[in-house]
Amino acid sequence: MHSWKGRGLLLGWSLFAASFVCGLGLADDKNKGNDKTVATNADGTESRPEAGWTSRERWLLDRVEELERRVAELEAREKPNVPATTGGGAVAASATAAGIVSTGAPKAGFSSSSATDAAAVGIGPKRDNPAQTGTENKKIEPFSDADWTWLNGNARTKEIFWNTKFFTPEIRADIHYVYDFNHPDDHSMGGSSELFRTNEVQLEQLGVGGDFHYENVRARLMTQFGMYSATTPRNDPSPGHGQWDLDTAYRYVSEAYGGYHFNVLHGINVDAGIFMSYVGLFSYYNFDNWAYQPSYVSSNTPWFFNGVRVQIFPTAHLKIEPWFINGWQAYGSANHRPGLGGQIKWTPAPWISIISNNYGLGEDALFIKGRSRIHTDNSVEVKYYDKPENTLDKMAFTLTGDLGCEYGSGVSCYGNHKGGPKQSFAGWMGYNRFWFHRDMFAVTLGGGQINNPGRYLVLIPPLNGETAITAATSSPYFTGNPGDPFKAWDSSFTFDWMPKQYITFRWEYDYRHANVPYWTGKGGITPPGGNNGAPQFYACSNGSSSGQTSLPAAELACGGGMGSVWFPDLRKNESFIDMAILVKF
Repeated sequence: MHSWKGRGLLLGWSLFAASFVCGLGLADDKNKGNDKTVATNADGTESRPEAGWTSRERWLLDRVEELERRVAELEAREKPNVPATTGGGAVAASATAAGIVSTGAPKAGFSSSSATDAAAVGIGPKRDNPAQTGTENKKIEPFSDADWTWLNGNARTKEIFWNTKFFTPEIRADIHYVYDFNHPDDHSMGGSSELFRTNEVQLEQLGVGGDFHYENVRARLMTQFGMYSATTPRNDPSPGHGQWDLDTAYRYVSEAYGGYHFNVLHGINVDAGIFMSYVGLFSYYNFDNWAYQPSYVSSNTPWFFNGVRVQIFPTAHLKIEPWFINGWQAYGSANHRPGLGGQIKWTPAPWISIISNNYGLGEDALFIKGRSRIHTDNSVEVKYYDKPENTLDKMAFTLTGDLGCEYGSGVSCYGNHKGGPKQSFAGWMGYNRFWFHRDMFAVTLGGGQINNPGRYLVLIPPLNGETAITAATSSPYFTGNPGDPFKAWDSSFTFDWMPKQYITFRWEYDYRHANVPYWTGKGGITPPGGNNGAPQFYACSNGSSSGQTSLPAAELACGGGMGSVWFPDLRKNESFIDMAILVKF
C-alpha cells in the first residue's frame, strides 16, 4: 500500500512539474533576453545550463529529481523490516515456521526449520538501514539471503501485511473434510495426528498470535482452537505423572515461549517454553507442508517440546540448536529424567537444506522407570529444477530417515536376548513436488514406511476413548507390549491450488496399510451407547465395562461367551480423500 502511494505521489509531482516547465518554457521563448534570474550551484558559482535549456528550466528539472529522490527514501522507510532475498523471492515473512523465531515448521524456526530461522534472528530490535546511517552491516541475518519458501515445512508467504517494531501478528485457519472409504459408523479415525473424524467438516486449528520483539527481548504465542486442542494433549502420557492436569493447562496453546537475542556471531537466541520440534521435517501447521497427512516418521514423532532451547548461528547458513526438555512431546516428565537433544541445520546453497534432529536420555514410558529412549531423525531437501518462466516452473524432493530404540527395564535395542525383546523404530519417507504456473498450482507424490516392534511410537487408536495415559496402564484391544510387531507403509497424492500467497485449497488421496488390524472399519471403534469411561478394560456387548483386562475374565463378567464382549472393528487397510482450506496471515 505504501509503495502505491509513493508511486502515485511521484507521478503526480512529475506531471505537475513537467506541465509547469513547459509553460515556463513557452513564456521564456517569448521573453528571451529578459530573464534576470541566474541559477547557481551549491558552492555559489553560476551554473552553466545545457545547450537548449534555460537556467530556469534546468533549475526546475533539478527540483523534480530532488523530489523523486525524497519519495524513494520515504518508500524505503515505510517498507516492512524484512530481510531482502535473492533467488527470485523474499524470505518467508512468517517468522514462525521452524528455525528461529520458532522459525519457523513446525514439526523448527521457519520450517523444519527456515522461515523462522531467518526471523528468529531478525526478530529483535529493528536495525538501522545502512543507507540511512552511512554504515554497512557486513553480517547478513541467518537464512535471509535466499528464498526458502519452497521447503517442505516452511510457510510460503513472502510478505507481511502489517508489522510493527514491537509485534508481528500471525493468524492461521485450517478446515478440512475427510471421506473415509471404510465408512466407519461412528465417524472416528485413528492412527493419525492430523485427521480424526470422517464425513464431517472439522476445524483442525484456529491459531491467533504472533511474535513480540523489542530491544533483543523475544516472545511468541500461538493458540490452537479446534481439533488440535483435544487430540494433541491426548497423545501425551506425561500428565498422568502427578497432579495439576497439565493437558488442561496447555490445551489451547501450540507455542508459547519467551527469550533473549544476543548479538554475537550471527546471533544467539535463548528461549524457554513450548516450541515446535520439527522432528520428521513436516510442520505442525498444515499450511506449511507439501501434504496434509504426512507419513509415519513425521506423524508419529514429536510436534512440540516444553523446555529450553539455545539457537546458535555460527554462520549465515548454519544453525546449532541444543534442547533441554521435559521429554518426548511432553508437557511434563513421565518419570524423573528430562530429555536432551538438538537440531543442526545447514544450507550450503539456495537449492539444498540438510537437517539433523537427535534425542536421548529421557525416560518417556509412563510408570516404567529405567527405560530410556534414543532417536535420530535426518532429512535432506533439494530443489533440482527452477525455471520461473516455464509452465512447470519448479521441482523439489525431500528424503527423511529415522532410527531409534528403547533400552532398559525389560527391553533392548539390539534384539531378543537377556536384556529383553527388541524395542526399536526404523522408518523413512520421501516426497516430490511439482509447481506450475508461477507457483499457483502444485502436485506432490510421496509416502513412506516404518517398523516399530514394541509399538512405543505407534499412535494408539482411541478405542473406547483410549488415551496415552490409560494405554500406559492397559490397552486390551490394541496392545503395546514389548516385542509386539507393527509394520506399516503409506502413499499419497496431493493437489494444491494457491491463488494467493495467504491461502491454499488442497485435495489429497491417501492409502495406508499395516500388518496388523489398526485402522477403523465399518463397525467403528466406539462401544454401544458411547465411551463407558473405562478404556483400560474390555467392554461388554451392551456397552458397559467388564472391569477386566483379560478376555476370559471379561467373558465371564459380561455373561459368558465371545458374543458377550464388544470388539472394535479394526482393519489392515485404509484409504481416504481429504479436502482442506488453509489460511495464514
